[in-house]
Amino acid sequence: MEFTDNHRNALDDILRWRRDVRHFKPDPVDDAVLDRLRLRMDVAPSVGNARPWRIVKVESASVRAQIVENFEACNAEAARQYDAEARSTYLALKLAGLREAPVHLAVFTEQEVSEGRGLGRQTMPETLVYSTVMAIHTLWLAARAEQIGIGWVSILDPVAVAATLDVPPSWSFTAYLCLGHAETETDTPLLHERDWQRNTRNEWRIV
Repeated sequence: MEFTDNHRNALDDILRWRRDVRHFKPDPVDDAVLDRLRLRMDVAPSVGNARPWRIVKVESASVRAQIVENFEACNAEAARQYDAEARSTYLALKLAGLREAPVHLAVFTEQEVSEGRGLGRQTMPETLVYSTVMAIHTLWLAARAEQIGIGWVSILDPVAVAATLDVPPSWSFTAYLCLGHAETETDTPLLHERDWQRNTRNEWRIV
């Protein structure tokens, strides 16, 4: 297949507007959209074609409540690591859309996956987790193309999440994702909008 300027421009738009979403509308996400996202995630690259990602769709209100409690406890602990001024700014940030997002996906990495027969990960077993992260990024871009926003909630106790969801012991927690329609559209990172940080350009080192 030959890719044109239209493809490149569309990809550039998706990358720039991808953004981590924390403010969601309550509108449900159509099942057909979720099916398309799952299929696109399935074609993400992975070490040895192992495809180690395992997804749990969290629908139970009681289970979601446990995840929210987990987040709030971890977030309060994280806030204590900052001085008083930074703590006040930190606590004013909205760092998760757990209560509003219509779709919750917990993403795990199967550490004992048989697919691929270990190819490519003998010296770097962590590439299994890298593969799951690649699948998450693929899902994120595909979701943006469907007008769906994603927020990655990383302020969680992974052991508690695994216990709450009662997953197999060989599954390591990688990410908790909130999906839904964003309240507002922006191509500016939320942390930039709230003056938490400013990113500098990463230069490539030449040797």
